[in-house]
Amino acid sequence: MANSIVGDDYELSRVHTNDEHGHGEDPRNSIEQTLPPADYGRGAYVALACCTAAQAPIWGYSVSFGIFQEYYSNPDHGIDASPGAIATVGSVQMGVMYLLMPVAFVILSKYPYLRRWCGPLGLALTVISLSASAFVSSIAGLIATQGALYSIGCGLLFSPISLYMDEWFVHRKSLAYGIMWSGKSSVGVAMPFLFSLLLRKFGLRATILSWAIASALLTVPTLFFLKPRIPLSTVSRARPLSFAFLRHTSFWMMQFGVVVQSLGYLMPSTYVASYASAIGLSSVTGPILLAVFSTASVPGSLVHGMLGDRLSATKLVLLSSFGSALPVFLLWGLGRHLSTMIAFVILYGFFAGGFSSTWSSMTEEIKRDDRAAETSLVFGLLLGGRGLGFLISGPFSGSLLSIKDLLTEEPLGYATKYGPMILCTGITAVLGAWAPLWKGARITGRATLTTCSGLFIATS
Repeated sequence: MANSIVGDDYELSRVHTNDEHGHGEDPRNSIEQTLPPADYGRGAYVALACCTAAQAPIWGYSVSFGIFQEYYSNPDHGIDASPGAIATVGSVQMGVMYLLMPVAFVILSKYPYLRRWCGPLGLALTVISLSASAFVSSIAGLIATQGALYSIGCGLLFSPISLYMDEWFVHRKSLAYGIMWSGKSSVGVAMPFLFSLLLRKFGLRATILSWAIASALLTVPTLFFLKPRIPLSTVSRARPLSFAFLRHTSFWMMQFGVVVQSLGYLMPSTYVASYASAIGLSSVTGPILLAVFSTASVPGSLVHGMLGDRLSATKLVLLSSFGSALPVFLLWGLGRHLSTMIAFVILYGFFAGGFSSTWSSMTEEIKRDDRAAETSLVFGLLLGGRGLGFLISGPFSGSLLSIKDLLTEEPLGYATKYGPMILCTGITAVLGAWAPLWKGARITGRATLTTCSGLFIATS
């Protein structure tokens, strides 16, 4: 089990190069014998627990931004900006953090000793930027603090976590990542209610400052207990990173699907609270819908993670993409009642929330085309594709909202100003399965060409 990690990601320093009889020995085998077991054992479980717990301070504010979107959109709260501009804050939060991943993964793979500094530096930047955002009152200030700086800090916290997960889990990697992503979703169950309550009782500044303090208290224990499986002292230098997998079509087809799916993924969670208010539902409906969405994402991440160790990436991505597109088209678009919206966020949360858990299977499929590809680098680039989609999502969703006015007397979601956004969300969910759709179209095209050629030969 250890070879797949040690062999993929590291060239180990010269250890026990000759045994007592003078025969050569592979240094990796000597190191492997001293490593704690992957997939099972106390070390793996502690690492998984720490990585899962760390999702709260990393994602807690971002996954609840829909509450702040509604708060900032209220003219009484001092932010003079359009809904699209405010949504840019949330999309920058997610986008910059994900775009940072490929760069961070390359640097941390090449210079592993830097990993021990990423966590403390990320925590400091996260707390400082979030605290500073409590004292700004312009959209530019929010984008700079809550958007760019805050996301860089969270990215520095998240990057070494992913690399440690890759070391500790080999054969149960998809399940482990599914559990980790479910931790992110679990945060979204309680945080919308908590933030909504704090905003009503204490106001914006106290809410943000309290979360900055809570983030520090939640993060420090994980930095203390989370340890690498492969001691950093045994790594003399990283092997030259191989980018040969970029020449393979399979990577670009999957990357395109990740970017497009991410373009529409944030729209429901960002605007569902505002949408509920616009169609006349009570003020508590928004937090309820966000919490239900996050609740459904927890089993969604776990189920997709478990299936990822058993099914191909093609089947798993198709399941997630079409499973999330159907409720968008049939529930959000065709109804506007509370019961319909709850059914929508449950199904969309389960299938769309599990999309991140398909990346481990995608990575393994890409590595089948190029065994020299490093897991952390491929995974980091997929995360970067998600960040690109998130960055585009903010201003793009704002432009979709400006296409038409709200028609509150109409019975369908398509008839409101959110109609273009609903269509966009459904279409991008379908196109998240671009890789299997492209693969299926290519196979169908070849079969059709072969059939036509056979018929032509037979009739000639």
